Amino acid sequence: MELDLTPKLPKQVYGGDGGSYFAWCPEELPMLREGNIGAAKLALKQYGFAVPRYSDSPKVAYVLQGSGTAGIVLPEKEEKVIAIKKGDSIALPFGVVTWWFNSEEADLEILFLGETHKAHKAGQFTDFYLTGSNGIFTGFSTEFVGRAWDLDETTVKTLVGSQTGKGIVKLDEDFKMPEPKVEDHDGFVINCLEAPLDVDIKDGGRVVVLNTKNLPLVGEVGFGADLVQIDGHSMCSPGFSCDSALQVTYIVGGSGRVQVVGADGKRVLETHITAGSLFIVPRFFVVSKIADPEGMSWFSIVTTPE
Repeated sequence: MELDLTPKLPKQVYGGDGGSYFAWCPEELPMLREGNIGAAKLALKQYGFAVPRYSDSPKVAYVLQGSGTAGIVLPEKEEKVIAIKKGDSIALPFGVVTWWFNSEEADLEILFLGETHKAHKAGQFTDFYLTGSNGIFTGFSTEFVGRAWDLDETTVKTLVGSQTGKGIVKLDEDFKMPEPKVEDHDGFVINCLEAPLDVDIKDGGRVVVLNTKNLPLVGEVGFGADLVQIDGHSMCSPGFSCDSALQVTYIVGGSGRVQVVGADGKRVLETHITAGSLFIVPRFFVVSKIADPEGMSWFSIVTTPE
């Protein structure tokens, strides 16, 4: 069967006044299911709050635009409250609970890429919400919730039922959120636009690679990532991943041309790519890109931590 490698844009899954959640679907991008890859994007408007949730998949988050606050709770650890901005990348292992908040006028957009080998559905993330109309505690009886936290029935009903929103809500302007702590930032976040460059070619391009040295949690996530920026008319020469990894690429900015060559020297993809699109290169296939005059940048994960 011939694989469809055509780059795709995401579709909105849900949204409202506080913002929207988008995802790439395996039905439209078959390589997601084929490679057990998940991809999604969160877009929060001012005062938009993505309620606490955990996922069935490890991920890497990359802030595409804007700034805001993230809450991260690792298993058996205290909550970290972190200020995030454009260019920040965060590794999110299994079992992490997260929330996201935007207090600024500009939209906050966050990309999520990850593996779905242990997920409920191959090729897509499933989130489990701690609160809201679809929160996990709405499924338990008041007796079970009350006994778990030694609460009376009235308090339990307030705790479980007071938040009627789903996934993303818009908070009041004067609502007090936890303040970010500078010390929580270290070891959790690396800014790919400010980090030391791993590759720097004059008038060519720049690369920052996420690894266990600059972002220790990458080791727990189980795959690597990088941000590549190439200047106008520059080329990322033909290459493949020699350790049988898939290459999952999101175009962050700019545009350009891409070609992918597979078995028997057959060109399996030749297209023009623009910001916001995602495509996946199969194992051992060779890919090359040439930027348009304005240049091009992309964020990628490679399905190996090395």
